[in-house]
Formats: sequence, structure tokens, C-alpha cells
Amino acid sequence: MTDLVIGADGLARCAWGASTPDYAVYHDTEWGHPLRGDDALYERITLEAFQSGLSWLTILRKRSAFRRAFDDFRIATVAGYGEAEVARLLADAGIVRNRAKIEAAIANARVALELPEGLSALLWSFAPAGRARPASHAEVPALTDASTEMARALKKRGFRFVGPTTAYALMQATGMVDDHLEGCHVVPSGAGVMG
Repeated sequence: MTDLVIGADGLARCAWGASTPDYAVYHDTEWGHPLRGDDALYERITLEAFQSGLSWLTILRKRSAFRRAFDDFRIATVAGYGEAEVARLLADAGIVRNRAKIEAAIANARVALELPEGLSALLWSFAPAGRARPASHAEVPALTDASTEMARALKKRGFRFVGPTTAYALMQATGMVDDHLEGCHVVPSGAGVMG
């Protein structure tokens, strides 16, 4: 299992999760743990969209600034943003200042606000049945049939910047799938986190 790294603490981690202290904390405490709640999942889908073309570490290190800038990702608040908020966000050096992604985040909040079943229920409806953990990083897909279906359903409802690869990254990050490698010390909680 060359894709696992034993840390100074003696714990086996997926290699990416041992590459920086920021990643180690994220890997151990968040990634792959079930996350539920409309606002919490709206945050994650938004951050995954902002990550497109960038490293996740860049987004992770800017997450607190993103939370301040986007009013803690409260869907009802972001859905009400207008041109003044777009201008404010474009001037905020603490976040990724990309007009298309900012406008997509606002449009996605408006769509999420109108979902009869709620964003959390919609996203979790695509979570596949359990499967064995991958033995190596090479076994971890970039997208799956489920993420392709999720992306298609989101696009049909009006969401932007959520393709199959972004959808799969969201599924991994929020515990819809467990892609921690065999032997990794992290065992995600099945209870989920409400947010």
C-alpha cells in the first residue's frame, strides 16, 4: 500500500492527506465524513465549483474568507445577492475572484432555495450503496455513473459549474462515498453532520 503514509503520530493516512498539515486535519476530520444540511452542502458544492482549475489546498486555505464573504453560505441570504454583492465579492482578495464562479454561486443559491425536497435530500439521493474501500489511489475514479447522474440532474434544475468530476469530488468530500484507502486510520462516522 504505497499510497498510504505513516505520520509522525503513527497513524496511516492516504498519501494526499499527509502532504501538508492543512490536508492532514482536513483528511482526518472532514473528508469522507457524512455531511448533511442544505446550507452545509451548498457551501461544499460552491467551494468545489470554485476549486475547478485550482488545487483544493488553495480553496481550503481561503475557506474562512469564503465563509465571511458569502455570509456563511446561508442559501437564503446568498440567493438575495445582487450587483452590489457581486462587486463586493470581485473586490475581495481573500477569495477566488472569478465573475463566472461568483455569479454561478448566487444563481445556484437561488435554485437551491426553490428545490422542493431541499438540496441535502437531492444530493444524497445519488449516493451509491456501500462498496469496499479502494486499495490504491489508482482505484479511485475521477467520476462515476452516480456523479454523472447527479451533475445531469443539477444542470437540469439550473445549477452551474457542477460537472461529473466536481460532483464526484463533492460525493467524496461529504461522505456519499468513502474513498479513504484500505488501511487508512480514518473511519467516517455514519451519523452525518447537520449544518
